[in-house]
Amino acid sequence: MKHLFVKVAAASPELRVADPAFNAKKIVEVLEEQSAKGTELLVFPELCLSGYTCGDLFLQQTLLDGCLSALKTVAKATTGLKMLVFVGLPLEHHGKLYNCAAGISDGKVLGFVPKTHIPNYDEFYEARYFSPAPEGVSWLSFGDEDDSAAFSAELVFRDVNFPEIAVGCEICEDLWAPESPSARLAKSGAGIIVNLSASNETVGKREYRKTLLAAQSGKNLCAYVYATAGVGESTSDMVFAGNNLIYENGVCLAESLPFSGETAEAEVDVGFLLHERRKLNTFCENAQNDDWLDADFVGEGELTLRRFPQLPFVPQGKELEKRCGLILSMQSSALARRLSHTHSKTAVIGVSGGLDSSLALLVTCRAFDLLGKDREDIIALTMPGFGTTLKTKNNALSIMQAAGVTVRNVPIGGAVNRHFRDIEHDPENRDTVYENAQARYRTMVLMDVANETGGLVIGTGDMSELALGWCTYNGDHMSMYAVNSSVPKTLVKSLVAYEAKRLGGRMEVVLKSVLNTEISPELLPPDEEGNIAQRTEDLVGPYELHDFYLWCFLRRGYSPAKTMYVAERTFAEKYDRETLKKWLVSFYRRFFAQQFKRNCVPDGVKVGSVSLSPRADLRMPSDASARLWVKEAEEL
Repeated sequence: MKHLFVKVAAASPELRVADPAFNAKKIVEVLEEQSAKGTELLVFPELCLSGYTCGDLFLQQTLLDGCLSALKTVAKATTGLKMLVFVGLPLEHHGKLYNCAAGISDGKVLGFVPKTHIPNYDEFYEARYFSPAPEGVSWLSFGDEDDSAAFSAELVFRDVNFPEIAVGCEICEDLWAPESPSARLAKSGAGIIVNLSASNETVGKREYRKTLLAAQSGKNLCAYVYATAGVGESTSDMVFAGNNLIYENGVCLAESLPFSGETAEAEVDVGFLLHERRKLNTFCENAQNDDWLDADFVGEGELTLRRFPQLPFVPQGKELEKRCGLILSMQSSALARRLSHTHSKTAVIGVSGGLDSSLALLVTCRAFDLLGKDREDIIALTMPGFGTTLKTKNNALSIMQAAGVTVRNVPIGGAVNRHFRDIEHDPENRDTVYENAQARYRTMVLMDVANETGGLVIGTGDMSELALGWCTYNGDHMSMYAVNSSVPKTLVKSLVAYEAKRLGGRMEVVLKSVLNTEISPELLPPDEEGNIAQRTEDLVGPYELHDFYLWCFLRRGYSPAKTMYVAERTFAEKYDRETLKKWLVSFYRRFFAQQFKRNCVPDGVKVGSVSLSPRADLRMPSDASARLWVKEAEEL
């Protein structure tokens, strides 16, 4: 698919034990259905041509011959299709019997992957029939003279048109063993691992199976497509549920519930996995090209299944409350450590009545509570200026009073006007000087109060503002510890809402007012009715878009074209293409141009997967050119 997405599926079709012809027929039916859906990689269960529960029938030549005939039926059905298919069968090679997966594409069996780890414990007795995979690569002839294929547990199947897309294969117990073949296959370049399994169902096994898949796909930085035997298997001693699963880097993308008979389908993001492998230097590839087989299975289809969250930094559902509590604990614990280390008597914070400063104050209160310090030593200042509205000033005073901190009111209008006279600036000229002088004067007041009281200035700015450079250099850009520096704007609101609900009472009422206030730096005078005249998102664009673009850029490693492709599908009902493009171009321009601000930001705790700190995640020169990114975005 486009942009290195690959559509994959894991299926457990109807099956009859020891009836290869019937099983091949059912596999072909699923194959045809998935082909119509544009599936490019299709995986069936372990020994699906024979049935996993054949017992001593595996030793019968009649069954082995029947499985080879069924394999040819399946292979023929793939002729002309853009698809790589894996089916399981028992296979004799050099006088030994192997539990194998056959990789098939465009009418041809490309290779056989024998099972490496043969279980022989509890309900499993495979060693009675099967040998473990031998080392190295050999060739196996089967059927007609022209029918031959590679035979090895080390095979990697690569797309001829998109060589970055490579698939490795392991079988059932291989996943459960301490040294899984998938680790070696991932190091050999396989970004997708398939597993043909016959894992029976017992109480608690589904949960453990999912834990294994999450860990395996996460540590190997791969997608993992797991197809397991279904209800057609013998129930003499076991029951099989067809619990098919698809994971990507530790995250479950799709699952067919036990006994549902469904096919698990998903679109895996190989480009993202390659980005993660480039980024994590502890992942060391050791590609062995001699073991790679070429196949033509990746097409140019569109995304139809994959859904990306509009707010990728904000968890949904039950996870949100749990995550908010964790983040607030991380912020407050980090600040408590800094206050303790510096022997600070006070914490000094400017409270505007907006979201960011409210969150910073809430975190500071938590930190003081952790340290057993009196909240009266939190000195909170409201510093009304030329753009301060009555609503935000009241919000600021109310939240400070509700928090039980020391309140100071320091109007800055007169001092800033004197400053304008000193530098001969016309206050009617509402330019950058007019705006930034207010922000810098507020910072000077905070710093001086901190010096006066032996305290630290607590920064309030968030990660989204840092990404866009939407802060005044050496103004609100500066503090002595920045508690919100890795919290994106879209998450700030959720954190404040969580704390409002947790605290209740008067604080909840005040915070709800803050949550309903427009985002604004309030550096320009209000309109004639006293309302906010300077709306941030009218000037720099919607924060939900910029946070989404930031996530695509830094967390996923997407190009402008891939970002736009995903954004169009994610925000189709909210923004048209031109709007998405406008703010995407703006994002790249601002992000590159404002790096100089990020390269000298104060300390601040990292709480999520993305941080803009020059000491932690982002090492980027201030004079790097945005030309490549902007040009690609403009040409979309």
